[in-house]
Amino acid sequence: MKLRQKINRILKNLKFLPKPLFFKIRYNAYTGKRLNLKNSVEINEKKNWLKLYYHPPILTQLADKYTVRSYVAEKIGHEYLNELYGYYQKVEEIDFDKLPNQFILKAVHASHKNLIVTDKNTLNIEETKKTLHKWLAYNQYQKVGFEWAYKNIKPAIIAEKLLKEDQKRFLTDYKFVCMLGKVIYVQIVLDVDGKEVQVNYNKAFEQEKFIAINREWYQGAIEKPVLFDKMVALAEILADRFPYVRIDFYQIENKIIFGEVTFYPGDGKYEFFPDEYNKIIGDQLQLPKMVNGQKEITIY
Repeated sequence: MKLRQKINRILKNLKFLPKPLFFKIRYNAYTGKRLNLKNSVEINEKKNWLKLYYHPPILTQLADKYTVRSYVAEKIGHEYLNELYGYYQKVEEIDFDKLPNQFILKAVHASHKNLIVTDKNTLNIEETKKTLHKWLAYNQYQKVGFEWAYKNIKPAIIAEKLLKEDQKRFLTDYKFVCMLGKVIYVQIVLDVDGKEVQVNYNKAFEQEKFIAINREWYQGAIEKPVLFDKMVALAEILADRFPYVRIDFYQIENKIIFGEVTFYPGDGKYEFFPDEYNKIIGDQLQLPKMVNGQKEITIY
């Protein structure tokens, strides 16, 4: 490892630093590369640029796992939403007796804050409440990499229907990466023998030759989902005019269910392999222009 990267791995959590400097340190710590914010080229450089300068308020609505539901209902229809059991701003508001035997709890304001309940009778309610209190105190914006879309989300918990696929430990997750309303590729995360793996396809369902390094690469072929083309169409509607966004769907029993909207997949720190694809994909992302001394962009 290069000396600069070793030093920056030590410094990457110094969040009191000016944000452009912090972003450069953190980017180098994870990728070994220098972050050029004035002339961003690679895809993760551009994700970091968007975190720093692209701040339309609608990003807050769409990153929130509760408020995004109204956007989805308006754009493509409420029939694509998972069943909602409850929305809670305080842990004390949750009446576990009224929830079904199986459900999932999610923090609307954070990533990877999910609790799957397959049998409520075995759930330790008091321990669960302690966990949920920690979730509500968690600040995704400050704790991770200053992902701006999370900055102004009001902390809350939602309870939803637990989605399942037969004989699968993990749901198959179709993650459509879109730029200016067009699907560029879809990352498919799937269960293979109880292990979570990933593979990338284009919108014609031809397997791509690149992969992100944060999950194991599945090199086998998979069957095209029955509703894949419909998911592509829906993703492009939801992606609208955003320069870069990922729209997630599930296909459960021949029904499409919306997952979430993500503006900075991987927080702009996970590289593609082979390395050349970091520029190939980056070249397709057109960053908006800041003019007349703008310090941020607030209109999309």
